[in-house]
Amino acid sequence: MRFVLVHGAFVGGWIWGPLAERLEELGHTAEAPDLPGAGDDPTPVEEVTLGTYAERICDLLDASDEPSILVANSMGGIVISEAAARRHDRVKGLVYVAAFVPGDGQSLVDLTSLPEGADDLVQQTVVVLGNPPIGTLPPTTCRASNSDCSPEVSDWAVSRTGSQPFAPLTEPVSLNREFDRIPRTYVVCTEDRIVPPGLQRRMIRDRQITDVIELDSGHHPQLSRIDELAHILHQRATREVPA
Repeated sequence: MRFVLVHGAFVGGWIWGPLAERLEELGHTAEAPDLPGAGDDPTPVEEVTLGTYAERICDLLDASDEPSILVANSMGGIVISEAAARRHDRVKGLVYVAAFVPGDGQSLVDLTSLPEGADDLVQQTVVVLGNPPIGTLPPTTCRASNSDCSPEVSDWAVSRTGSQPFAPLTEPVSLNREFDRIPRTYVVCTEDRIVPPGLQRRMIRDRQITDVIELDSGHHPQLSRIDELAHILHQRATREVPA
């Protein structure tokens, strides 16, 4: 099975590296692109939008005849939702890992404004400057997102964490009936301080997602719970989903 792994805000495709290797050991293919303006991608901030994010994933989907499972962490949930609505015929399933799950017409900012998102450390600590606006996080918040990682892995992740253009966070998704037919899975990260578990469960209820797994992990289980998350994804790829 082909997996396309979509990162969240402030990071890049690198954050999926260890998990991608594990999936390939299990016989799958895994691609973890940098979204425009993230990681090593040179796109100017003025050109970074939800639309350019979605097109980056659509281009990957178009490059293969094999249907893909889209897996998102954090902000990536907005991206895979928009991309899947545009390329529903190329998507076998959607997996949201402590990720934002919008309804039609909702933006990420709409979701973080829900009462269950009040304890979100990003909202509490992000500094937004410039025009177009760009957000940065203090090292303490970056470390909190990797709270259950080893010190070495946390240091590595913090050293690679960057800034985040804000335009894509304010733009609403445009979904459709075809999107609603795509199977969806949600992986709740119960120790998450970035997307609080209460907000994760609120989105699950609002979007009526029934395939739900809970992991005792922080915000980045792709770094701290690699084997467990790989097993969850392998099950969905092979349809070995527990009843």
